[in-house]
Amino acid sequence: MSDKKTLLSTSQLQGESTCQHFNVKEEARKLSLWRRPFQTSYYFGLQLIDEIRDVWRKLQEHIVPVVLCLCAVSTFFIFINVPGPQHQYVGWLNDAILWYVWWVFLGVLSSIGLGFGLHTFVLYLGPHIAGVTIAAWECGTTDFPSPPYPDTIICPPAGVPRHRITLWNILNKIRPESMMWGLGTALGELPPYFMGRAARISGQDDEVDDLLTNSEDTEEKKSCMVKFRLYIQQLVEKSGFLGVLLCASIPNPLFDVAGITCGYLLFPFTTFFIAIVIGKAVIKVHLQMLMVVLLFTRNNLKLVEEGIESIPYVGHFLYRPVEEYMNQTRITLHRSTSTHIQQSQSTLSIIFDVFIGIMIIFFLVAIINGMARRKFRNHYNERLPLLGTTDKRHSDRQIDSTDGQKLMTD
Repeated sequence: MSDKKTLLSTSQLQGESTCQHFNVKEEARKLSLWRRPFQTSYYFGLQLIDEIRDVWRKLQEHIVPVVLCLCAVSTFFIFINVPGPQHQYVGWLNDAILWYVWWVFLGVLSSIGLGFGLHTFVLYLGPHIAGVTIAAWECGTTDFPSPPYPDTIICPPAGVPRHRITLWNILNKIRPESMMWGLGTALGELPPYFMGRAARISGQDDEVDDLLTNSEDTEEKKSCMVKFRLYIQQLVEKSGFLGVLLCASIPNPLFDVAGITCGYLLFPFTTFFIAIVIGKAVIKVHLQMLMVVLLFTRNNLKLVEEGIESIPYVGHFLYRPVEEYMNQTRITLHRSTSTHIQQSQSTLSIIFDVFIGIMIIFFLVAIINGMARRKFRNHYNERLPLLGTTDKRHSDRQIDSTDGQKLMTD
């Protein structure tokens, strides 16, 4: 018996000393457009083809609803393009639908992606709220001519009566767009919930840990994520609806953890969805609206400008593009609807446009890297029988370096 134990331990030591191990998760993390552009593009293309096939298959499975939707959209477009008394009302409805769908789409982009979402509040909704607030104080009203509002904000003609600008008036003006954006953020939180639910039903508890942690994270960060997950789990188990509502009502960049945890605990979907809609589309979005509106009121904006100008050495240079932007904004607001002003972009607008472009590029790169890594791991799992590995959960951690190189080349 002792000889067998000695023989087993010797073979294990020889195996560990002569074979390097190929960690699939770490290799997947190395896939990025910066490190391995060609291999990443290859796996991204394969995953994109798989996604298109899945969408096409689902469309074929639900052919009747698809045909009905196509008929409805076609009828709507016919009403828009055919002249008649309905053209005015249908055109207004079309513009309203596109406007609010746009904000829902931006909200989804903001929260989807397990931490890799596009910060559309900073890039789009925040500037829109700031623009409406500045225009309201400059024009003395929120009754902007429509059209061109909401595409362009201009002050109404001189004969139109003004009213006293209040915080409530400004909030009412921007509430529809903001709540649609908040609804989009709630919809973007559904994938983590379904991922955690699927992992619980399939019994793959280790996949929940993979969703919550990153192999490149430090042990301290991983332990913090585990503690936060346990805290969310206790909060959801004790408070239920109110616990999820609390997590969704405050600016919480780790709400994905709450969504995964709720899914893993098989928290009722209807209760979860109602809680995050109320929290994100009503409570949290009003807190964000209030913060931006208060910051860009006339008195506070003057304080901000004075604070920028008072910065030692560089204040004058930083204040110049802000002053240029504000002067150009005032000229644009006070023009008439029939007057066309040849606008030249201010320095601040150019800087902000470049910032938006950089953020969008990083967002697209994160999507490409994520899809490539997913395809790499799926490709590895499909080749387990060929590599002679039967324990899928163990082999997801490490395999022989020879098989690993075969996998990478294949």
